Amino acid sequence: MPNIFSVEMKKENENDNIIIGQSHFIKTVEDVYEALKSSCPGIEFGFAFNEASGKRLIRYEGNNEILVKYAIENAKNIGAGHIFVLIIRNCYPINVLNALKHVYEITCIYAASSNPMKVVLYEEDDARSIIGVMDGKSPLGVENENDKMERKEFLRKIGYKL
Repeated sequence: MPNIFSVEMKKENENDNIIIGQSHFIKTVEDVYEALKSSCPGIEFGFAFNEASGKRLIRYEGNNEILVKYAIENAKNIGAGHIFVLIIRNCYPINVLNALKHVYEITCIYAASSNPMKVVLYEEDDARSIIGVMDGKSPLGVENENDKMERKEFLRKIGYKL
């Protein structure tokens, strides 16, 4: 019987960012490693990719054992074929998303965030699919002029705007 449910993504600390995506080939594991290392000096990461056929293993890479452990655990909990979980530290997703989008095997990216995240899944027989991702919480209102000023100051403070 088909089933729809969600799984919560786990990470070591609240500042770690999780990127969830889909790819189609195990070559992704090495290509993502190379893309990350060349796009953001000092990045720490763990990457896990679920094979969808053959041995159906969780393939993994990374340069931080704890982040690798969490990436594998999250990929296992998602359990869908051809998905990947990337957990990054010491950089923001904005620093690596374009590099990831240029990895030929990656077909889509569902989410990239440090917010609490749940992955919504559809399960039927022995297969699962990601329906979507819940990223953070629902809005509480609309920004006012003070909020706009804070947003603009923040972006300049962290170096993303001049």
